[in-house]
Amino acid sequence: MILKEILELLKSKKGKMDYSIPKEWLPDGYSGTLKLRDRYIFVDPYEFGSSIIESIVAKAEPGIDYSKSLGRIRNESDNLWIKSAIVYGSFVRSTAAYSHQDPEFFSDLHSQEYSESGTFLKMIYMLPYLSKMGFDTLYFLPVTSYSDKFKKGELGSPYSVKDFFSIDERYHDFLLEDMDVEREFKAFVEAAHIMGMRIVLDFIPRTSARDSALILKHPEWFYWIDASHLKDYRPPKIEGLGFDQARVETLPVIYSNENVKKHLAMFRYSPEKLNPEKWRNFVAHHEGSDNFLDELVSEFGVITPPGFSDWINDNQPTWDDVTFLRLYKDHPEESRKFLSEDQPPYVLFDVVKSSFFPGKEPMTDLWETIENIMPFYNSKFGVDGARLDMGHALPRELELRIIRKAKENDASFSIIAEELVMGNDEKARQSGYDCILGNTWWMEPRITEGKFKELVYEILPRLRVPTLACVETPDTPRAVARPNGKKFSRFATVLNYFLPNGITYVNSGQEIFEIQPMNLGLDNDEDGRYVLPPNDPFYGKLAFFDPYVLHWNADDDMVDLISLLSSLRRDNLELINPHDLKLLWEEDIESAGLFYWNGSKGLLVVANGDFQSMKDFHINLGYFTWKSEHKVAWKLKGFDGHSEWKVGGDFHLSLGPGEVAVAEIK
Repeated sequence: MILKEILELLKSKKGKMDYSIPKEWLPDGYSGTLKLRDRYIFVDPYEFGSSIIESIVAKAEPGIDYSKSLGRIRNESDNLWIKSAIVYGSFVRSTAAYSHQDPEFFSDLHSQEYSESGTFLKMIYMLPYLSKMGFDTLYFLPVTSYSDKFKKGELGSPYSVKDFFSIDERYHDFLLEDMDVEREFKAFVEAAHIMGMRIVLDFIPRTSARDSALILKHPEWFYWIDASHLKDYRPPKIEGLGFDQARVETLPVIYSNENVKKHLAMFRYSPEKLNPEKWRNFVAHHEGSDNFLDELVSEFGVITPPGFSDWINDNQPTWDDVTFLRLYKDHPEESRKFLSEDQPPYVLFDVVKSSFFPGKEPMTDLWETIENIMPFYNSKFGVDGARLDMGHALPRELELRIIRKAKENDASFSIIAEELVMGNDEKARQSGYDCILGNTWWMEPRITEGKFKELVYEILPRLRVPTLACVETPDTPRAVARPNGKKFSRFATVLNYFLPNGITYVNSGQEIFEIQPMNLGLDNDEDGRYVLPPNDPFYGKLAFFDPYVLHWNADDDMVDLISLLSSLRRDNLELINPHDLKLLWEEDIESAGLFYWNGSKGLLVVANGDFQSMKDFHINLGYFTWKSEHKVAWKLKGFDGHSEWKVGGDFHLSLGPGEVAVAEIK
């Protein structure tokens, strides 16, 4: 067990009492030495780390290989675990970042003493904290190596994937000296599995970094443009069409457009076709090198183009840090009639939507590489599941092959679709996905518009595949930045534990009311970047691209609330399903009443979505139970959760603005 190797390494060292940790990371009953300075906690990093890891190792059962997926460890023949999962979403770089030497100041990320940025070792340190809140699944943004070339912000994006099959070295922790980062990741997975937590990773098969490590071996897997045109490269504007995706009937308009013709003229063949002998020499000279793109541009005059949205006339700028992978050897079948015989491979709105506009000749070896990414991480690291980024935009055959290969490799492996449209639930189910990302984060804040009510009463009960029940994601505004702030964040966090066909998802920092978004990708604009006070060191920073530390040591948080909610969800899991659901007060768009009843016991969830006024609720349980009297144990309403109240079949309940009450019924 690699985790034991790390334990022995940490135990063999003694450090200074100068390693600050957030109060949230300090386990209950910690017996090591502490030093308090102002409101900050300092520990010996080796003593602190070995104490936590020792407590985790002590939970391991003899003879079990925790480097395997939990499904393999438990001999599971299906992946039904995802339906009951309680998920914590994390971006390792920012979730586990902290100013250890001086909590008031985030020092140089490349400090040689302590790793200020997030590491896998520090994610191990956080496991007791996450376990205390009841999370059994950890979802990570990509941990694959990412590029520094054309990077956005100060650090670059984890979605600019340099190598699909390597872990980014920046997740190495200096406390572990020269240990290989892949071993550190394996140790983290072992620790998580011992704690009963599964690991789900984000995978991106449609794009890669523009200086991808794959270029030297397979330049034909990429698109290329004349490097002299790079400054003018952008998605062509098309007059006569609005904001829309390419369709067969609009292809004549698209390809007759002068801007499109100029765009197509920028593309060139891949460098090994331009000069095969010169390319062989170039590869031999740069084999094993990460920094080759500038010389490639200099020698061949071509460069990989930036990506861009597949929506026509989208105002988004180019995605300068990523480029599209070339999934077909030929042009889209529907588009060939509009192209000259000598047109090099190119990127346009139809090409990148290859699910609608496939070619006839798949790039077979690239497809095989892509479909082996998930099995690689499952077999080598014991990863339990994945979210497939933009799977719906891939060629249909490739999408199905990716899913099928992952599940053939491990029957317990679960896959989340990046599907925001709830109406595509059946398609996702037929494709083999186990849940969808969905858009609860968009509908829940829109209470007065009726979207919240529509979500809970109409959409969720009818889903054919579950969705993540979340009020924020790494791409959206924070819940606390929405109208009604903390009240709304608490309101939605509670409800997301009890929604039909919902898989509870809490975004990193949500539990401490972090207000700064990680990215501006969904339901946000540039103004959303500036929600912190101007004097905050992270004002305007986005964790996707810049150094960022969550605002730990919070004066107010939902840690205990989330812990209670996780316990309630697990205790009543068999009840929380659409078949046992009775909906109350369907005409009131600002409230929700969910009553799950299986004939002998029930769960009542009442929510007042009016954040200005108290609301009285008339509840007739007898109408559904045919009982004249019920025992009600209020688990969430300020009452003693262990006491049972005897109520008639018909009773009243008053809730304050934005309050949610939860009761177990017998």
